[in-house]
Amino acid sequence: MKTNVQFVQMPTSEYMEGYVQEKLEKLYKKYDWIIKSDVFFKKENDPKGNGKICDIELSLPGPKIYATSNEKNYELAVKETISDLERQLKKRKQEMKPYI
Repeated sequence: MKTNVQFVQMPTSEYMEGYVQEKLEKLYKKYDWIIKSDVFFKKENDPKGNGKICDIELSLPGPKIYATSNEKNYELAVKETISDLERQLKKRKQEMKPYI
């Protein structure tokens, strides 16, 4: 599986790249039909204290799956986004019909 990590208008972070890779590996092992993932980290000025945004788009057979979250820190944003993706993947897996 190929993972593309981009930091939008902010400095890159080796730690965050490794963290998101580690979390996505679990999804790749569980759902082996994932083709690739695109991860985008963004920072937004938010008076509520949030503003750390993580967008993840998964390429699969059929339409792509997309999730985003806006949290206090990037680790929480990654966790929340991946849990949203896992919910969508479970639904997609139920809809898939095996070829006989």
